[in-house]
Amino acid sequence: MRVLVVEDERGVARALRRGLLAEGFAVDVALDGRRGLELAASGEFDAVLVDIMLPGLNGYDVVARLRDLQVWTPVLIVSAKDGEYDIADGLDLGADDYLTKPFSFVELVARVRALVRRGPQPRPAVLTVGELSLDPGTRVVTHRGFEVVTTAREFALLEYFMRRPGQVLSKGELRDHVWDAAGDGLNVVEVYVGYLRRKFGQSVIETVRGAGYRLAVRGAAPGHVGP
Repeated sequence: MRVLVVEDERGVARALRRGLLAEGFAVDVALDGRRGLELAASGEFDAVLVDIMLPGLNGYDVVARLRDLQVWTPVLIVSAKDGEYDIADGLDLGADDYLTKPFSFVELVARVRALVRRGPQPRPAVLTVGELSLDPGTRVVTHRGFEVVTTAREFALLEYFMRRPGQVLSKGELRDHVWDAAGDGLNVVEVYVGYLRRKFGQSVIETVRGAGYRLAVRGAAPGHVGP
């Protein structure tokens, strides 16, 4: 199993390399983001460990550009930046996991092995279904090539639909995943489905009688589309 470590602190890079070698991994090291991207883009690695604060190109950009190149090698971000938004940004851009420094080396190895077992899995950073496109990283939604402004809740609901295109989703499931299940009734789902239909067209979200809603995969679909 071959691992790439992208880390500019030489002492940390040496320690990671030494420890991973002892665990049976073959290890390459890049000391800046541009070299890390060049090596990772070859697709010859089973996993990539990348820091965020790197010279030349930061870790976020390394991950984003890898995914733009359709390179799906599992990526573990290893960084001292431990804010919830830092973690969310890394995962939204296409990283598979995030570990904050300082960390247990035992945990690091376990996470790397888990990523290697999972293997490359295509995960487009931008979700596209029909004429809809949604970018979780930039929070931009486009429809038929034009940007459409959405509220935070509309965006969250649309993203949930777009990650499950063609699946029938109950009002309860949508409420539980997008709202506070204890504080909002099922009618809030109907209201926000209505908002999305007004912005993207009545045929975008179908009503499946007695079951819930479904994001149409291709154009308009027959059937009732009321809330």
